[in-house]
Amino acid sequence: MLLADSDPETLSAYRSFLTEAGLANQVTLTGSRELLPFLAGRDAGVILLDLESPHLPGCELLAEVTANHPLVPVIVVTAVSDPATAVSCMKNGAFDYHVKPVDGARLVASIRKALEMTSLRGEISRLSHSLLAGNHERSAAFAPIVTRSQKMTALFGYLEAVAGTNQPVLITGETGVGKDLVARAVHRLSGVQGRFVAINAGGLDDQMFSDTLFGHKKGAFTGAGEVRDGMIVQAAGGTLFLDEIGELSPLSQVKILRLLQEGEYYPLGSDIPLRSSARIIVATNQQLEQLILAGNFRKDLYYRLCAHHIQIPPLRERKEDIPLLLEFFLEKAARSLGQPKPSYRPELFNYLCGYHYPGNVRELRSMVFDAMARHQGGNLSMTSFRKVIGKAPAPIAAGRTYCGDDPGFQLTGRFPTLKEMEGYLIEEALQMAGGNQGAAAAMLGLTRQALNKRLCRR
Repeated sequence: MLLADSDPETLSAYRSFLTEAGLANQVTLTGSRELLPFLAGRDAGVILLDLESPHLPGCELLAEVTANHPLVPVIVVTAVSDPATAVSCMKNGAFDYHVKPVDGARLVASIRKALEMTSLRGEISRLSHSLLAGNHERSAAFAPIVTRSQKMTALFGYLEAVAGTNQPVLITGETGVGKDLVARAVHRLSGVQGRFVAINAGGLDDQMFSDTLFGHKKGAFTGAGEVRDGMIVQAAGGTLFLDEIGELSPLSQVKILRLLQEGEYYPLGSDIPLRSSARIIVATNQQLEQLILAGNFRKDLYYRLCAHHIQIPPLRERKEDIPLLLEFFLEKAARSLGQPKPSYRPELFNYLCGYHYPGNVRELRSMVFDAMARHQGGNLSMTSFRKVIGKAPAPIAAGRTYCGDDPGFQLTGRFPTLKEMEGYLIEEALQMAGGNQGAAAAMLGLTRQALNKRLCRR
């Protein structure tokens, strides 16, 4: 924030109430002549500009700033209450207009909106660069996520673009897809120096949640014999990850909303707000839109949380990851058990690709670790896998899931039978030949009579 005013006392007042509001990254200039040279060498998120400049008319300076730095929002402050001046400033590109004496709350709200707009423009620029470059400069942050899925790598590009902002991130996806790993990747990408602190909100009532997160004062409740800092203090300057956010009680939702809007919280038993510098990331396996319709989740909190929304695809939609995950979990399980990694028959891979994985990656991990615990030598037995997969319903044949690059998996969602593939090839050939059986037979390497016999058997 760049504060430009010729009166040092006014600048001091600005600094004071902006700092109290948690907006502490400020630079002050007492002369209008310093503004343009400063902007020539450094960026600004927002400029607070006093029109009553002794060296250069404020309206001229405003026009020059907006012409040379159009992406920097300028908030004008003046002691003259003149509608014509206000109109002129807005035409010259001012973001907002305030008359002295300034309403502190209104000015803080205006600055917050301007900073959000600057942040959004930066995110769009970074995202465009990431998508156009087609690579991930900081791919080490994603190393713990085992994948070769194009859907996942597309998410990585988006994460790189938004990780550096201070806006909250909402991560959604089914149980076991790896929401915690994605949250930690955002933390690593953000470059913050503080810790990654995770809290599971599932099953916690309001007092337990508030005490865990915000802490309490001495005597706040029965048994509170000493002051206790909450985990939000541990996350200062870092990342606070709230898992199972969909299970928060209504009262806890109000407290999280205040934390997001104002950056403030109250320890239990205290009426003095404290400030937090932690980046907020939340996750849930529930459909928050449905919870809102049912009256179980606040709409205003949802809109605050989904500034950046990451939807992680389930494993059944990225089955090309199964070979990598199978190898990864086998190596990990073998190390934990002090055994060499076993080999396995090719049909195990095919068998795993035919499963729909309601528990996603976590379920596959559990199956592999259980199989390794039972392993006696030789090829890895399929018995423990059959105990799980054999009880599951067969995948829907019309599904478009796939495993690896084999088109047979795209047809059935599992390893196809010879009859299924023959029928598929005949249908495709007839479609490409426009129904001409002679042309279709030539494409299939058959005589027309042979094709007719196969059609009659169907």
